[in-house]
Amino acid sequence: MCNKGEKVTSQNFKLSTLAIGLAVAGFSTGAIAAEAPTAKAQEARKAKDYIEQIVVTGTASGKAVRKVDASYAITTIDAESIERLAPKSTADLFKAVPGVWAESSGGVSGANVFVRGFPGGSDAPFLTVQLQGVPVYQPSTLSFLENSSLFRIDETVQFMDALRGGPSSVVSAGQPGLTTNFILKEGGEATEGRFKYSTSDYGLQRLDAVVSGRLAEDLYFMAGGYLQQSSGIRDAGFNSEKGRQFTVNITKVLDNGKLNLFSRVTDDHGVWYLPTPLVAGVDNGYTQLGPLNRQATIQFGPDGERKAIDIGDGRGWKGAISGGSLDLDFDDGWSLVDRFAYTSGDANTLGLVPNGSPVALSTVADNGVSAVGAASQKTYDGDTLVQQLGRWVVLKQIEALTNDLAITKKSDNYQATLGLYRSDYSAKDWWSLGNQAYHLVQAGGEALSGIDCNDNQDSCDWNYDINAVGDGKTTAFYGAFEYKFGERWSADIGLRNENHQIDYTVDEELDGGIDQTVAYDQTDLSWTAGVNWQFSDAAGVFLRASDGAKMPSFDDFRDNYDAYSAGEDLIKDVTQYELGYKLALDSLNLYATGFYNEVKGDIFVRQPGAPAEVLTNEAYGLELDAAYFNDSGFSIKMNGTLQHTEITQSPSNKGNQAQRQPKWQIRLTPSYDFEVAGLDSTLYGTLSAVGDRYGNNENSVVLDGYEKLDIGLIVRTDGGIKFELGMQNVTDEDALTEGDPRSADAANGRYIMPRTATFNVSYDF
Repeated sequence: MCNKGEKVTSQNFKLSTLAIGLAVAGFSTGAIAAEAPTAKAQEARKAKDYIEQIVVTGTASGKAVRKVDASYAITTIDAESIERLAPKSTADLFKAVPGVWAESSGGVSGANVFVRGFPGGSDAPFLTVQLQGVPVYQPSTLSFLENSSLFRIDETVQFMDALRGGPSSVVSAGQPGLTTNFILKEGGEATEGRFKYSTSDYGLQRLDAVVSGRLAEDLYFMAGGYLQQSSGIRDAGFNSEKGRQFTVNITKVLDNGKLNLFSRVTDDHGVWYLPTPLVAGVDNGYTQLGPLNRQATIQFGPDGERKAIDIGDGRGWKGAISGGSLDLDFDDGWSLVDRFAYTSGDANTLGLVPNGSPVALSTVADNGVSAVGAASQKTYDGDTLVQQLGRWVVLKQIEALTNDLAITKKSDNYQATLGLYRSDYSAKDWWSLGNQAYHLVQAGGEALSGIDCNDNQDSCDWNYDINAVGDGKTTAFYGAFEYKFGERWSADIGLRNENHQIDYTVDEELDGGIDQTVAYDQTDLSWTAGVNWQFSDAAGVFLRASDGAKMPSFDDFRDNYDAYSAGEDLIKDVTQYELGYKLALDSLNLYATGFYNEVKGDIFVRQPGAPAEVLTNEAYGLELDAAYFNDSGFSIKMNGTLQHTEITQSPSNKGNQAQRQPKWQIRLTPSYDFEVAGLDSTLYGTLSAVGDRYGNNENSVVLDGYEKLDIGLIVRTDGGIKFELGMQNVTDEDALTEGDPRSADAANGRYIMPRTATFNVSYDF
């Protein structure tokens, strides 16, 4: 642990600080001192920090370990790297993690995240997001809500760990796929901070601030947040993206450990970007939403009740995540780590969802010739393209109280941990999906009158309305034991016994009746075992096997109620094997992990109310995570994935590849530190290349591979002022992340984000 009064900030890289659990990541910079170091000094420091890079995620004890000593696959991304990657959303950052395919083209919320060839069609069923080591919400995915939607990146974030497979099936929420853990900055003896203003070519106005320091002896603080608004990367014609966030983090250094308390309050939303028609005149800057259609009236329920809505509210998160941790060391090698969090808020979704392909107006107009704009009163000819868009409304309230307690006994040659994980959570859903109306195929195209579907809602084809309430309780006992066979060899084993209880009721017609009732109570055992050979201080190999489970949540029962009623347990079983190589030298770091996995019992539903498909997926591949430095100021980081997927059990798709996931992807991020006119400067970029993918499990839709280039320039002054200019998607690549997930035959697709330019100026003190 650190001594009393020792500085606990991003500028302190001493291992004594690591022992109390701050776990500063490699490349970590935090606030830049007023007297900026030279470019060469910065590069030397980065290389040193990367060697000493440590991780806190995946350890049963909750204590930090050196990344090169860890016997599992994990990637750490620090604050400086996050800034250079310039993610447009939290899920956008996950693209820098090997083994992960993140579709962040939906906007600030609502990403689709895939891991190591695991099956999936939407959202992120195999992703858990943690804040300070605690899951922000126990279910990794509900319909219209995945974990990354509940978290916004800002200047208060110190670094992110990203754990794939390995011990994740045993610790924390028991997520067998991907666990991303965001660690907040902490204060130290000196008061320091940053003020930052950002703007862009799409009208962004954003203010960030963070300040940290000492409140009293052994008591430190960090506080910060942001205010922002814009018309959106795809211009909606009004301020469609608005947000604010405030975070406070208090640290008390104790004689034998530390106490941490935090609270993060967020109110942030943006347009839900959806697949667009693949026709002339529509490009990667197109969005269906605009001033002429953001306000609408939906009809729902058996009596045709009507409600006015503002679709401009889009997708977002309005709520708070508060919690903390207690980390104590006792005599004779005993320690205790208790982490806890409370999450509460609204995660609503409103959007214009395409229903089928575009058609000529003459084919749907009542008179077969023309129709009139509902807002503009303009008459449109029969050859005008129109498309049916559903005005979908999902109102979702969530709550969760989570605690993770671990007690550890450590000696010279072994470490044993016993833990208790408990999460109580709930969700209340009110949906009205459907409400179709024909709109012009143009950005922000208005709805039309003179079409029966638009003027008489009852004549449209499909509507799905629900009112649902669910409560869940997850209780898990876990244990881990590690033994060292001398200085170089070690082995570990972990077990998790998890009880999962769900109480859930659904009114499917909004008529006040209960159509589905669920009282679920199942227990499952997960395990992991690994062997690690650390043949030098800087290199080693590991072998790991694990068996985990993805337990069902509320929507799994609603979508598969017949299977549940017939006695199916709805548990997805995940078996994984990993072989990894680790190297951390002064100038070169390389982490390579080969993996094989099988996921049994996955149930895929194309859209709410559609029939389910039961699948088994197998996948194998190689993940690469590397970095190179030299004394000239040049560095380059690389992450890549090569994988093969196969659907081994399916009613109709056996032998096909898993949908939406590329066989290969690679990202190169070079940077060069230099001086110009006496100012320290950095030129950097990221080149991403992605292979072809199939848009559906039938493998009938091919999504072409693509390359994307991002570049940026940073200039620092001696007075703590920094300027940064960046451009994302420099060549304005118009690649697709998906086709139409609701209909493979519909001529729709969702583009990656268009070319954007951003500029920010910050002052560090």
